[in-house]
Amino acid sequence: MSGVPDVSVVVAVYNTMPYLTRCLSSLTAQTIGEQRMEVVVVDDGSTDGGEGEIERFSALHPGLFTTLRQPNSGGPAAPSNRGLELATGRYVFFLGADDHLAPEALERMVEMADECGSDVLLCKMAAVGRRTVPTGVFTRTSPAIRLVGDGLPWALSNTKLFRRALLEEHKIRYNESMPAFSDQPFVMEACFRAERISVLADQDHYFAVRRADSSNITFRAGPELRLRCAERIFETTCRFLEPGPLRDGFHRRHFHVELFQLFGADFPALDREAQNRVCAGVARLVDAHGAGVLERIDERRRRTLNLAWRGDVDTLCAEITADPERTPRTADGRFALVRWLLAPVPSGRPPRKKIGQDAV
Repeated sequence: MSGVPDVSVVVAVYNTMPYLTRCLSSLTAQTIGEQRMEVVVVDDGSTDGGEGEIERFSALHPGLFTTLRQPNSGGPAAPSNRGLELATGRYVFFLGADDHLAPEALERMVEMADECGSDVLLCKMAAVGRRTVPTGVFTRTSPAIRLVGDGLPWALSNTKLFRRALLEEHKIRYNESMPAFSDQPFVMEACFRAERISVLADQDHYFAVRRADSSNITFRAGPELRLRCAERIFETTCRFLEPGPLRDGFHRRHFHVELFQLFGADFPALDREAQNRVCAGVARLVDAHGAGVLERIDERRRRTLNLAWRGDVDTLCAEITADPERTPRTADGRFALVRWLLAPVPSGRPPRKKIGQDAV
């Protein structure tokens, strides 16, 4: 490859076989072409044969892949930072190692970012298995969206196109002390510093996969670890946003998602001291940030957080146990995922729409 690539795709890998094959195949099928892109793959100490698969793709596509293998760090932050340090493209895109892209995704994103002068660009996501993805922010293609009011606080994963100069100018990096949710402070800082945030929503470009075994760090992390990471998320919002509607817009999302999810099916299994620590931590966050926000979330979530704030662990555990929506799902779409994994990777170009033309 000669010159500066338009886009560097960073893939942090840890034990994602066989999903990794689909992920890397979707990158080699990109219509932007190998001369305009680079793929930086950082293997965070995989033990499932992923290292060999990375080597196989590198050999089949010389010059496209930059690879690094390191001891396991315990989370995606460190390999994502190493990948960002190796990236040389004008833009950087972070792709989950168990996810994949539509063939035209990178070409369309770079085209729109160049046309609109975007610092951050979101592309429409689709869910595979029982994975959930944001929808409100993808109702239409837009050259510029607001921090609050267009759905951005509900779409804080790092699966976005970032202007690399923005990340380097402000030294924006992942917090390596966060085993989970480290992408959210990263994304929030980039968006808070961006002059323009755009959305490409004309068709599905990013396919987000919930693994059949739900084995990634976000699903494996226990409530106490997730609480510590959630505290870092609130700290980031307060660092960049003054008290008021913008900050409240993000805090509402944090209460709705991060704090409520602390009280899933695994919470009753904790020992009482751990349960009390989680409730005390949530109570501190409610006291600090809940005024004007807590009453704006739905009644079910508000009741759960109020029980935690009061320290009523017995009632809280009883309600969690009786709530079918918080019962662990073991099958998790396994058979649908097997069929998906065996399907061929598309190579043709889907019908194109002009930038700014909304999906019907």
